[in-house]
Amino acid sequence: MSGWPILRGGAQALPDALARYLRDLGGRIEIDHEVTQLPETDLILAGITPRQLLRIAGAQLHTDYRMRLERFRYGAGAFKIDYALSAPIPWTASECSRAATVHVGGTLEEIVESERDFTSDRPFVLLGQPSLFDPTRAPAGQHTAWAYCHVPNGSAKDYTELIERQIARFAPDFRDCILARSVSPPAALERWNPNLIGGDFLGGSMDIRQVLFRPTHSLYRTPRANLYLCGASTPPGGGVHGMAGYHAATTAIKDWTR
Repeated sequence: MSGWPILRGGAQALPDALARYLRDLGGRIEIDHEVTQLPETDLILAGITPRQLLRIAGAQLHTDYRMRLERFRYGAGAFKIDYALSAPIPWTASECSRAATVHVGGTLEEIVESERDFTSDRPFVLLGQPSLFDPTRAPAGQHTAWAYCHVPNGSAKDYTELIERQIARFAPDFRDCILARSVSPPAALERWNPNLIGGDFLGGSMDIRQVLFRPTHSLYRTPRANLYLCGASTPPGGGVHGMAGYHAATTAIKDWTR
């Protein structure tokens, strides 16, 4: 297998399968309420960012560690649009119709300009078109797609026109296919998932220092012996799904067996 895999039935199929497996092992899942303090339990793997950890448990962490968390920097936000389409996106390049995801960037110089400060009028757009490969994603004869571009963290600007103009450069009749759109600026993404600070998908800026040591030099460990951080704010960072939790869990097991 190569490329970006598509989950049949929608992205929710994966967490649903993991939840069923956890319940089969005797686990319990609680949802739909805000966590305001650490639970009283032997081991905590916290899939949150430094900002949430400071809010929930800052008073229980020593001053030096709190200061290091406070210095953690968040990166670019995202402006995302979900589309209902009457037909597949009519790309000028037919190869794009054979890809689950398309990186809409134009020239290398345009991509560099777009990603330098996120103010270009030709933004680098990541676009997914899953219904080409999974017909359960849309009603018969119709399609779905999503697209997003990076924006300044927490930006309130509407990037809908810029994103659609960029797509239309390479699929001129794209707008004619749009039946409906759902727009998610950075603030909406953060409301949906409080870990997406300012719309930051990656759990923090991915510069050299914060790639190697995120969120601090102690990585998953915190000053509390039973508290470990995981999620995108720990190595290997955002986009490498599941590995942060795996490494945090193996670190905890090593510490406990030691």
